[in-house]
Amino acid sequence: MMFAVEEINRNTKLLPNITLGFHIFNAYHNDDRTLESSLVWLSGQGPTIPNYSCERQGKSIVVIGGATSELTVSMGTLLELYRIPQVTYGLFDPLLSDPVQFPSVYQMAPRDTSLPLAMVRLMVHFKWTWVGLVASDDSRSEKFLRDLQEEMVRNDVCVAFIHKIFTGLTEDERHHSDFLKKLSDSTASVIVIYGNTDVLLTLRFSEDPHTLIYRMWVTSSHWDIAKKPGYIYFDNFHGALIFSEQTTKIPGFKHFLKTIHPAKDSENIFLQNFWNSAFGCTSEIGKGDGAVCSPNASLDTLRLSYLDMTMSVQSYTVYSAVYAVAWALHEMFLVRSEMESNSNGTISGTYPWKLHSFLKNIQFNNSAGNHVILAEKKSVANYDILNYVTFGNDTEVLVKVGEFISEMPLGQDFIIQQKAIVWPRTWGEPLPSRCDKVCSPGFHIKAQEGKPVCCFDCAPCPQGQISNQTDRDQCMKCPEDHYPNTERIHCLPKRVTFLAYEETLGMALASIAASFSLLTALVLWVFVKHRDTPIVKANNRDLSYILLFSLSLCFLCSLFFIGRPTAINCLLRQTTFGVMFTVAISSILAKTITVVLAFRATRPGSRSRRWVGSRAPISLVVFCIFIQVMLCAIWLLLSPPFPDADTHSDPEHIILECNEGSLIAFYSVLSYIAVLALGSFTVAFLARNLPDTFNEAKFITFSMLVFCSVWISFLPTYQSTKGKMMVAVEVFSILSSSAGLLGCIFIPKCYVILLQPQKNTKKFLKNNPNS
Repeated sequence: MMFAVEEINRNTKLLPNITLGFHIFNAYHNDDRTLESSLVWLSGQGPTIPNYSCERQGKSIVVIGGATSELTVSMGTLLELYRIPQVTYGLFDPLLSDPVQFPSVYQMAPRDTSLPLAMVRLMVHFKWTWVGLVASDDSRSEKFLRDLQEEMVRNDVCVAFIHKIFTGLTEDERHHSDFLKKLSDSTASVIVIYGNTDVLLTLRFSEDPHTLIYRMWVTSSHWDIAKKPGYIYFDNFHGALIFSEQTTKIPGFKHFLKTIHPAKDSENIFLQNFWNSAFGCTSEIGKGDGAVCSPNASLDTLRLSYLDMTMSVQSYTVYSAVYAVAWALHEMFLVRSEMESNSNGTISGTYPWKLHSFLKNIQFNNSAGNHVILAEKKSVANYDILNYVTFGNDTEVLVKVGEFISEMPLGQDFIIQQKAIVWPRTWGEPLPSRCDKVCSPGFHIKAQEGKPVCCFDCAPCPQGQISNQTDRDQCMKCPEDHYPNTERIHCLPKRVTFLAYEETLGMALASIAASFSLLTALVLWVFVKHRDTPIVKANNRDLSYILLFSLSLCFLCSLFFIGRPTAINCLLRQTTFGVMFTVAISSILAKTITVVLAFRATRPGSRSRRWVGSRAPISLVVFCIFIQVMLCAIWLLLSPPFPDADTHSDPEHIILECNEGSLIAFYSVLSYIAVLALGSFTVAFLARNLPDTFNEAKFITFSMLVFCSVWISFLPTYQSTKGKMMVAVEVFSILSSSAGLLGCIFIPKCYVILLQPQKNTKKFLKNNPNS
């Protein structure tokens, strides 16, 4: 304030021929004392008489004061009666901007609505999700806490605790001990403090410093943690981060501080007292215990605890407030030319209430080049982020480590130089502030019911998902052609697999199929070689040839299921299997019907006689095959099988397989074969007791029983297996059912033909009484 007044008085263009002066009055955090101080100012020195002004010389017309909202309200209650303008330099308070309740109050500070966002940006950057909040108990702090909590919720940052320090209780030991206990019990290692210096005095002069020094403190510049000269616990707040409103350097201010001296202004008792305290000296010989103050002492030699050589935010606001008043007076004198200075320097006709219209519309550029508008506070403050650092030699410094520019777009508004930050002594590096432990890679956050979002459990990633970072809300799915490793941290490429000839299972099945096909061909060769013997001729020789040929192909068709699936393989495997088995089962059905017709034909007058020896059985086989061929043709035309890749059945493999296309068509083909098999089994079962030496009905009954058992067990097994084992089940069913037909029907006959040829003659048949 002194600097601004002297600068204005030297300015010939601002208030020419007029000299500004000022009075300084004490302010208290007590309504009674504040009102008393205001009455002294209004009434003049001596008895305080309301509504009377005894001050004749140097009467003031405006008040610059109100470092806190409470002080402004206490003074404003009285000053408003006289409509005296009150320019405040404390934090901006929306409550004081009400023109109805406080029409004479003007706030110099910009709005700090961006401060909560700036602080949360800092929390998010360092992943501080569990933060304690401390604030003074007033309306402005209440709004700040509300805005800060809303911003924290939007960014998933939780409040560990909230503590309010009440005005007037700064020396209450019980209240202070309760706060220290709450602080020590909390797991939050980051504490945000908001309020003014006077209210939060107890934190700086704590008798239990260990509770404080283990924390990272985040605050604004209005809580001056550096103002503690001679304090034994010097580095309680070492490493703290301070959000300070950006100000422009005022030319000449440092030079003013270097040249100021109590000897030059003997009437300034405040400067003299501060000088004696800061330098530990006395102004006069024989007074006090210290040495006489040196005439060459300068403020630039003091440490930060006593004086910051740069202009602080509040000092900058006071500087602008003095200039606002000066420009308002200047404008008023220009408009009202009848107001002229008297010879003794007083101002005639200047009333405080007349200054309001000029203060409301005042706009000016200060010496730093900044444009100042007093009436409306639409601008939002920008912040420098300062790091408070203390040293072992009882010195301290504020270092700029970042900034927050509210006008910049998201992502560019917050800048922090992490490497330049000096952390608290117990940290050494940026540490997390969390409610719970870190969820390591391979786990994800699982919220706990009834607890804040920051307090969570760590759950393993689900099947097929990974987490390669700490504290992931959700795990990421691996691509379809990848699978997670055991720790579920990385995705590994899946290996392609199918029932190949090279592997043991594929090689075994292919060998069995080839062996049985060759065995069937040998049986066919035996039957052809002994085609004129009774046992071969007894049950329709042609049907036996067809059955043996189809069984040989049934064994070979299983080879379509082995190897890498291709378009041709997929088209042929099921259709070939269906047609070949239809040929085999229909041949068995025809053979069974032939036995029944043969015995019916022996009855006198039987109509069945004309079917015996005809081509009717062959026609039946052809008809059955035709129906199956039509079903397969429809299947291939409407929804044919195609090669496919199954990426879901096996978590570590991509299974190459044939997609059946239409499951309805696939099961229709199987159902048709099942109907033929059931018919063959029924007819053979009914004809099993017919007397005949070479009656096949008993063998066919048993063979169909084996066939049906295999395929009935196939259906649930096929549905319950996945991947290449599904293919192996079908191949095994084809081989086992075909082998059952071959063994049950033809092995007994081959035994007689090859090992007991004497029974395969007409002579043996005629001599056999059971024939």
